Amino acid sequence: MRCPFCQSEDTQVKDSRPAEDGSVIRRRRVCSVCGGRFTTFERVQLRELMVVKKSGRRVPFDRDKLMHSVQVALRKREVDIDRVEQAISGIVRQLESSGEVEIPSEEIGRLAMEALKGVDDIAYIRFASVYRNFSVAKDFHNVIDELGQPDTSAAPEKPE
Repeated sequence: MRCPFCQSEDTQVKDSRPAEDGSVIRRRRVCSVCGGRFTTFERVQLRELMVVKKSGRRVPFDRDKLMHSVQVALRKREVDIDRVEQAISGIVRQLESSGEVEIPSEEIGRLAMEALKGVDDIAYIRFASVYRNFSVAKDFHNVIDELGQPDTSAAPEKPE
């Protein structure tokens, strides 16, 4: 592993331990040239996934891009980062275990929405507004109804 400080390839692992739900190895490393310390995370990658965009263009799947889009939806929300990591890892596992090498971007968005629904309702609505390309206020009402929350402008629902 190359040192991020001096670019030397002579680094040593000082400590390794499982992280998240055991699907990641966290390694503490030290550079024998400059003495810099840094952490790396190793994840198992079952196969190289390709994302098929709406335009038909194919790009390699990028876990960090998925994490960034979820973090944007969670901005200024108090959500434990470990829950977010677990949700992202769950999405990646689902994609890898699907058996498909090419995944439509819509499927990734759907899985992200499902994950956010279990993490934070507001983030779910934010993500849905971009993913579903909301154009009118009614679109927000529909998503709120999907969450099972009563619409404040409508009469309360009767219990079944």
